[in-house]
Amino acid sequence: MKQKFNIIESTCVPLPYENIDTDRIIPARFLKATTRDEKFFGENLFHDWRYKADGTLDMSLEFNDPRYGGEILVAGKNFGNGSSREHAAWAIAGYGFKVVISSFFADIHKNNELNNFVLPVVVSEDFLSELFSCIKADPSTRVRVDVPAQTVTNLSSGRSEHFELNAYKKYCLENALDDIDYLLEQKELIEGYERLCADNC
Repeated sequence: MKQKFNIIESTCVPLPYENIDTDRIIPARFLKATTRDEKFFGENLFHDWRYKADGTLDMSLEFNDPRYGGEILVAGKNFGNGSSREHAAWAIAGYGFKVVISSFFADIHKNNELNNFVLPVVVSEDFLSELFSCIKADPSTRVRVDVPAQTVTNLSSGRSEHFELNAYKKYCLENALDDIDYLLEQKELIEGYERLCADNC
């Protein structure tokens, strides 16, 4: 969903596990769907993890704990490895997450998130560990992600870190632009350049 990113402040959903791959995020069988409906993929986010064989929710998984909620997913190191399927980013966005915080993202998945208006925030392992501890101790722990300043703050401890964000993607997120929107925004400049080239041929 296209949306402008500025300051996001929210409680979090913790997934304190490393090496969560894209097949875990959205199982391969859902890739056969002919829809791109965000709700469909969102409903099936972490499907085989969230549900038992009998179709009931596995309440031992933190993700299913009703005490946790919000627009920020906090995940362990090496999030989104494996298949390059963009459907994984669709599912995260479709569930309602705006931000995913981890100490490391697989490159392709990281870019897929950015292209689908989900902000991947890379923090130090120490910051991530503290954040998991705070959320476990108090599910109402809130995190503030300041996109213009590129900072993430654990409001429970007051600790803050700077995160990297490509300048082009930052501009797109702040203005709710996908790649095509951005090109259309540059239409006059592109046409001016083409005229200049034509005049000098």
